[in-house]
Amino acid sequence: MKTNLAIKYPSPITAQGAIAARIGPEQELRRTVAACLLWESGFYESGALIADRIKVLVPQCRAEFVAACAFEARTKMKLRHVPLLLVREMARTPTHRSLVGKLLADVIQRADELAEFVSIYWKDGKQPLSKQVKTGLAGAFLKFNEYNFAKYNRDGAVKLRDVLFLCHAKPQTVEQEALFKKITDGTLKTPDTWEVALSGGADKKETFERLMREKNLGALAFLRNLRNMQESGIDAAHVAEYAQAVDIARVLPFRFIAAARVVPVWENILEPMMLRACEGRDKLKGKTIVLLDVSGSMDAPISAKSDLRRVDAACGVAILLRELCNDVEIITFSEVVMQVAPRRGFALRDAVLTSQPHSGTRMGHAVELINRDRKYDRLIVLTDEQSSDRVPSPVGKGYVINVASNKNGVGYGVWNHIDGWSEAVIDYIQEFEKEA
Repeated sequence: MKTNLAIKYPSPITAQGAIAARIGPEQELRRTVAACLLWESGFYESGALIADRIKVLVPQCRAEFVAACAFEARTKMKLRHVPLLLVREMARTPTHRSLVGKLLADVIQRADELAEFVSIYWKDGKQPLSKQVKTGLAGAFLKFNEYNFAKYNRDGAVKLRDVLFLCHAKPQTVEQEALFKKITDGTLKTPDTWEVALSGGADKKETFERLMREKNLGALAFLRNLRNMQESGIDAAHVAEYAQAVDIARVLPFRFIAAARVVPVWENILEPMMLRACEGRDKLKGKTIVLLDVSGSMDAPISAKSDLRRVDAACGVAILLRELCNDVEIITFSEVVMQVAPRRGFALRDAVLTSQPHSGTRMGHAVELINRDRKYDRLIVLTDEQSSDRVPSPVGKGYVINVASNKNGVGYGVWNHIDGWSEAVIDYIQEFEKEA
């Protein structure tokens, strides 16, 4: 009996049934991480399944790759929890542990992430922190001031003082020594935040006006409290003035869409704020076609507590692309292909969402029609990649921007594959074409 037979492995498929690309563990880790809100379920996969896949993939990838993936997820994709999980799994992997100390200190960029990391570390059972983890946590402690600590000194299962005791962070100055003692003693100065002020009975209108006047209201807090400001009677001109001054460096494009959905009457304030992200960037030359997936799976919420959907994230990127292309055409696809009116900002979002019924995912059919009927320099597809049909090659440069964390996808091979929904995906295209 012949035993030396070739083993035929079944081809991977998308959730819609098309043949997916066969990729290695590093590509699979990147596609799983770059648009992942940790433990939040998608349309096709549970949050637990996605997190378990990340845990399995980390030991299969080079340590340097995983470290770069975690750093990119935090700094460019502006994700908070999945980078912490990556570092935790590196600490569990003998070949990766040596990178954890510096990486953890770099990845932790908000004071509450100190306790959040320890909580993730103990998710599978409480155990001693490794030496590298202690080094990373201790290094991160030196990055924050009293306001940062007080703002996030929450009464969770793991507290800031617990983390301080665990990692034995050594103060570098007399001021830091006094600060660490305040954390230990629970005597941090109460921070001047809108949550503290309102919980103490302060007038809502006066609180937000004062915080804006003193420039103490961050961009995310500003966006999340627009309804409170409107209901309290704050003048729209005051809100508009602050919107143009606040730092939006850490705000993802879809956050503006979320804010506009809550307070549509102030879209005229939010739109310039959103488009400010495009200022000073180089524009993509030539003819660009943006093909946007509006299938039913793209309507899945990005988290259980949010009514924002994957398609909203894609719309945020499309709005930026509309500003950054010299000649651009926006087209949607589901079962059919529909051209979108040449609008900007929130008007473009509305045109995309109402362009056609949100049903199947015939990405192959859409690309085939565009290849046949149009000439272009680049085709950019915004999708969750769960096509039901075979996807042909692009005629010009082809980019697939994947906005979901599904295991398998079709946008590889001749396609330039990009994962994530922050403005960093556009930066990649610009840099790629500069070097080409």
